[in-house]
Amino acid sequence: MTTRRRFLTHSMALGIGAILPLKSFARNNYGIVGKHAPELEVTYWIDQYGEPGQFSLAAVEGKWVFLKCFQDWCPGCHSHGFPTLKKVSDAFSENPGVVVAGIQTTFEGFATNTADKIRRLQLRYELDIPMGHDAGDPNADHRPSTMRNYRTGGTPWMILIDPDRTVVFNDYGVDADRLIQALQKETMT
Repeated sequence: MTTRRRFLTHSMALGIGAILPLKSFARNNYGIVGKHAPELEVTYWIDQYGEPGQFSLAAVEGKWVFLKCFQDWCPGCHSHGFPTLKKVSDAFSENPGVVVAGIQTTFEGFATNTADKIRRLQLRYELDIPMGHDAGDPNADHRPSTMRNYRTGGTPWMILIDPDRTVVFNDYGVDADRLIQALQKETMT
């Protein structure tokens, strides 16, 4: 199936077609919906227990992947990003077909949005998922690799990758209940 057709099939099945602003991605140059998901270049990861870990898309090939990009100081991340992440991670904690991870994509507030905040956030929101820290360079263009590679627009940002490693959602927010329901259907077949 072509990438565009596969994307349309998945977006309709996931119920995100109606909330996915395709024109805004092209106009604002955000997102890479319909494209192959590039490997994550995040070098700092902790596992669900807060221990040093690793995470890669290659290691979870063939599964749905839900990524949430955040910054510790981001009010929107705390008001709706983390609650969405918690809801999605809880819904799929026993489902081997879906992987959930969080990445702190630091593009500002470099002294505040640090790697040591990640474990605190895991505990605060009771997230039993891998979480990474992708630090931008305050002396360069500020944007970390995840922001550059996925053309994210800031935080909170959510990315959904299908089992063929095609990005099917890449935007600020998603309806967690609709996403959960649709992914449950996708992983039951």
